[in-house]
Amino acid sequence: MQLKTIEETIAAAKDTSVTIKAPGTVANMVCGFDVLGMALNDPGDIMTVKLIEEPVVMIHNVDNYGLPTHPQKNVAGVALLDMIERMEHRVGFEVTIEKKIMPGSGIGSSAASSAGAVVAANHLLNNIFSNEDLVQMAMLGEKLASGVKHADNIAPCIYGGVTLIRSIHPLDIISIPSPPLYVTLVHPQIEVRTEDARQILRKQILLKDAIRQWGNIAALVAALMKNDYSLISRSLEDILIEPIRSILIPAFAEVKARCLEAGALGGGISGSGPSIFMLSSDEKTAREVETTMKEVYTYTGIEFYTYVTTVNRQGVTLIA
Repeated sequence: MQLKTIEETIAAAKDTSVTIKAPGTVANMVCGFDVLGMALNDPGDIMTVKLIEEPVVMIHNVDNYGLPTHPQKNVAGVALLDMIERMEHRVGFEVTIEKKIMPGSGIGSSAASSAGAVVAANHLLNNIFSNEDLVQMAMLGEKLASGVKHADNIAPCIYGGVTLIRSIHPLDIISIPSPPLYVTLVHPQIEVRTEDARQILRKQILLKDAIRQWGNIAALVAALMKNDYSLISRSLEDILIEPIRSILIPAFAEVKARCLEAGALGGGISGSGPSIFMLSSDEKTAREVETTMKEVYTYTGIEFYTYVTTVNRQGVTLIA
């Protein structure tokens, strides 16, 4: 139900300011290009959103990435502008963003900003918008960042856990239950732009390859729902995207092969890269996988960060 005036909107708000943590995400999950994604407990962006009376978006960055502060050029800004347009009686938002997820990392940096902004703003408005509404708004941020409206980072960021995007038009998002999983990531300090990573993909594929890929996606969803680690491992295969995109990521093949030897269930490129993720069934294995990733990238001489984390079941969370 829409409130009658701007003054009533602000007066009825639970809070006039809120601080949230927006999780990083792993899109595609190897075989599920643009349809599968999962939220991570670490890393995550910190954002504070404040209600203001004027129906505008003001953005402040408190990091060193130099991202645009003009709302129409910022992923959080375009998402919030769409939210304002959807309101009968409009208010505005002042946003302070502390990015912990490096842009171009492949860990859902743009999704964290756009999804985090609309979830925080919706909280201030007493949750007048549904999660599907929020995904639609946040996808405008993804379109600004990559040229394409996709939800495989946005959906898990908002819903938490593992999500399947059955359709964008109309939007149809399914939350997928999953067993305990440990996620190890290595983030080489190079940038792979999502838009560039999309442009190198093949425009046509063989039917036999498509059939094999569909089988892996279906099996991975079934494996997650059945808590079947063995089937998860067998299903983490991508014969369409990974062979092409992996050429943009130094030492990818060696990292993957050695992590599998260390006991990982499987893994691959996180989003469009350059980050590489591996899934494990227990923390001990996940730590051994991290050690392996560090050994490989130390040898390359490329600066890198690693994370050992778990699946975030909540999505964007309020912290203050």
